[in-house]
Amino acid sequence: MFKNVLSRLVTETVCVHRHVKHVPFTQTFTTGRVSVRSFTDVKDEVQPPFDSSLLELLVCPLSKKPLRYNAETNELINEELGIAYPIVDGIPNMIPQEARLLQKDADTSNKPAQ
Repeated sequence: MFKNVLSRLVTETVCVHRHVKHVPFTQTFTTGRVSVRSFTDVKDEVQPPFDSSLLELLVCPLSKKPLRYNAETNELINEELGIAYPIVDGIPNMIPQEARLLQKDADTSNKPAQ
């Protein structure tokens, strides 16, 4: 039985190698060229607009409350928790670890505790 399995494996491997076209690595690597952008190209690009109709569907993954869109910072804001989710290339990044904490009013932080 082992001999049959081994012989089948060898013959199938040989058959596969006969049908595969062998191309040198450098040729396959150079034929699939991809344009490379530098970091200086990125600053001139305009961010795609956020589709505000998504606000009807999107909620905060932590509190399950609706979010508010802030066009100035291009973020989705959760007022209740004080966090902002960034929007990258028109796609909201709803990962809580990636969210930014919003600054609270300076008046509340400067008041002494009574």
